[in-house]
Amino acid sequence: MNIALYKKKSKAVIAAGLFCLVSLCTLANPPKIVNIVNFVRLLEPRDAAITQDVLYQTVVEQVKMMKQYKLGGTFLLQYDALMDGRYQQLLKTLPADSFEIGAWWELPQPLVEKAGLKWRGRYPWDWHADVGFATGYTPAERERLIDVYMNDFRNIFGYYPKSVASWFIDAHSLNYMYEKYKIVASANCKDQYGTDGYTLWGGYWNQAYYPSKINSYMPAQHASSQIPVPVFRMLGSDPVRQYDQGLGSKRQGVITLEPVYKFGGGDSAWVNWFFKVLVDDPSLGFNYTQAGQENSFTWEAMRKGFEIQLPLIAKLRDENKIRVETLEASGRWFRNQYKVTPVTSFSVSKDLGDSNLKTLWFNSRFYRANLLWENGTLRVRDIHMFNESFPSIYETKPVTENECKFFTLPVVDGYNWSRPKQPLAGLRLKANIEGREVLLEGTDPVFTPKGTRSMNVSWSLKQVPGRVEIELSEKKITVQIKTSTPINWFFDLTTAEDIQLPFGTVATKQIPCSFEGMSYTVRIKKGRFSLSDNGAVLRMSPEGNSISIIF
Repeated sequence: MNIALYKKKSKAVIAAGLFCLVSLCTLANPPKIVNIVNFVRLLEPRDAAITQDVLYQTVVEQVKMMKQYKLGGTFLLQYDALMDGRYQQLLKTLPADSFEIGAWWELPQPLVEKAGLKWRGRYPWDWHADVGFATGYTPAERERLIDVYMNDFRNIFGYYPKSVASWFIDAHSLNYMYEKYKIVASANCKDQYGTDGYTLWGGYWNQAYYPSKINSYMPAQHASSQIPVPVFRMLGSDPVRQYDQGLGSKRQGVITLEPVYKFGGGDSAWVNWFFKVLVDDPSLGFNYTQAGQENSFTWEAMRKGFEIQLPLIAKLRDENKIRVETLEASGRWFRNQYKVTPVTSFSVSKDLGDSNLKTLWFNSRFYRANLLWENGTLRVRDIHMFNESFPSIYETKPVTENECKFFTLPVVDGYNWSRPKQPLAGLRLKANIEGREVLLEGTDPVFTPKGTRSMNVSWSLKQVPGRVEIELSEKKITVQIKTSTPINWFFDLTTAEDIQLPFGTVATKQIPCSFEGMSYTVRIKKGRFSLSDNGAVLRMSPEGNSISIIF
């Protein structure tokens, strides 16, 4: 036998075996990834007490504490901080094997003027979407701004940044950064409504996705239509409370891992709970969070949160329960692991304190969904469909307002379809028992991954002997109720009064919809849609004791 051929085949068999072993380990224990990302601005015009020295010392202290716990991470520089000698000197001393220097993509006056453009801001850094972000400029101007930043970054550090993040970056800019400068990772803000004037609503909740070439907020369904740069969701959003926070107001509040928040990243009980569910509760694909803080909040405001979080993160790392790595490293891993946006999930089996809330967030490249259990009852709080053909209005022309809005396609929107002092919107599971329509009640749901692309939920009922089985997979949601005695069950969608819904004429098997100029269709493969006469706007009923919605 040819010895060289034998060795070659043996290596191939060993490699295949190792791949299978890694795949099985990943399936049994999906990785939990933590990026510590601190982004850096030179100045803070909103508060005279926050001087450039205060901002610089904040970064000094962040570096000091990260080194204390032997935690690496990513520092992202806004252009004005990039050009400041103190930041250059400080960050060049960081070991390259555990720290990354990248770009924070907000646009201050020096960058805009060096690109030959007129500065229209109120201050040398202005956070309004039409001034301080690439959305305020034409596509050609965006390219000029990118070229200036990238060339100056390389002149200072000797290479182009591999990670570029911001509250939001348009698809034209992302694709240009990828094609010309070979960036490997990006990040954008968590889902929020109106906070700081930025709305990102209905997107891939947490973890990361490949965006559409014509809409940076929309996950693509096909590799040919995606920008091959994973966009990670920032800030560590509270999976239970953030969604409904600030209901009825123009802008949401914030409950996140950010160290400055007294309820959230600055609270020991909340932080320990958050990392426990991140690490211990069942998940698909991988679980993820971003720690760290922008220096604009100052060290005094974030110190307590850092002192709570960093020792815990280091402990979990030492116990091999999480991976702490740079944004670039996560981006490279994601690109090696996934050719298209993966299926992921984030579950909460036990809420904070005495709360009985439980939740499951599910994402795929086709849709996202959120299930919430409240006092033993089930509400489907959110379903949004993804469509790579839905263009962002900011791709071809600049925004003319000081706010930006990014959406996907709503099927159920428990936040926007609710109003204060009215029952929260959503699909509720009901049954007709002894002549009355009642909410079905049950015990605690059990979340079980099924392979790599499905999450199964098993929920035992109280009023009748039996259980609800829900399977969320890449392209559909299936619900069955298994009981010894058949019952008449269904989902009712209720909303607040006078809500402008996207639905057209309801047919038995489909509902045509229109949102932000985009037409789409909600389809039921098994079961049927109907109008309801009990105050609900829509009913979904089973066929053969099963409901299956396809996306």
